[in-house]
Amino acid sequence: MKSRVALLVLALCMIASLAFANGEKGAAGTTAGLKVGMVTDAGTIDDKSFNQGTWEGIVRAEADMGIQKNYLKPAGTTEADYLREITNLYDAGYKFIVTPGFKFETTIFQAQNRYKDAKFVLLDGSPHAGDYNTVMGANTVSIFFAEHESGFLAGVAAALQVKQGEFGFIGGMEIPPVQKFNWGFQQGVAYANKNYGTNITMKAENVIYQGSFDNVAAGQQLAANMFDRGVSVIFAAAGGVGVGAINEAKARATSGKAVWIVGVDVDQYNDGVYTAGKSIILTSAMKRIDVASYEMVKAELAGRFPGGQVLTFDAVNDGVGIPANNPNLSADTQAKVKEVFAKLKAGTVTVSPERGTLLK
Repeated sequence: MKSRVALLVLALCMIASLAFANGEKGAAGTTAGLKVGMVTDAGTIDDKSFNQGTWEGIVRAEADMGIQKNYLKPAGTTEADYLREITNLYDAGYKFIVTPGFKFETTIFQAQNRYKDAKFVLLDGSPHAGDYNTVMGANTVSIFFAEHESGFLAGVAAALQVKQGEFGFIGGMEIPPVQKFNWGFQQGVAYANKNYGTNITMKAENVIYQGSFDNVAAGQQLAANMFDRGVSVIFAAAGGVGVGAINEAKARATSGKAVWIVGVDVDQYNDGVYTAGKSIILTSAMKRIDVASYEMVKAELAGRFPGGQVLTFDAVNDGVGIPANNPNLSADTQAKVKEVFAKLKAGTVTVSPERGTLLK
């Protein structure tokens, strides 16, 4: 009798072990395995930017891989605020933690040492002690994006679609990712002028960094000033400041003016809708933040988490681009942009991440 019981227990253990290994789902619809947490930056989980993009990748990982997910929104945006929520996730068993944005750099520097049995994904930043000397923990991966390539493609697309006129750029804080969007965009416009016969200009007075990512009113005023100066397309890489620019463009489009915004980070088409079926978002310079968070979860489950490394998501690995669907771009424009994207991937067209010659 004892032998039968022992064999039954052994068989049940083997079945349970196989179910776990194969990611079998329980009654709650998730595996009892990886618990993925996220701490948001300033803003909400549906901010149409970094928070939302990061979370969408995690949500897709839940659907495809059966992980458990959770996010926490800090009370503030200090290192202490961020670290408190990382600790709360860790204490709840969420030991794979994704953080969006450079503001988490010093926080992850602290966390990677405090919680050595956890894994950290830092998007658009690298851990340091406040001195900008990167210290990569073996349990941390930093992911950056080739914003200059994304801006380049958006510049080509916008120039091809509009063909002639004055363009502008509104940035948030003058930090490298935002600068690279600007420089890439200008190179894209110049490329279209040279190779496709477009006639787009950008003046120094229409390239402005507002200095923040949350001043909606300032963004609206900057956009109004540019539109009044004859600018027809503004690339807004500015978070909430960009929302203000979108609001101004929507108001003008409602009154019949032909003005456009190029969105940033994610596909902002829906944010630009001002009447049924019409949006002022010409296209968007996307960083595939969702792909980054999704791929890191996938890597962890496959046992190949790239801890200690700094990765770049670019055209080669489809980490940047414009949306697959662009209702405001013609089929011909989209076909040409697709050709340019293929050249970027092949390396026959290159974009500089450094400051170029300002278009006159």
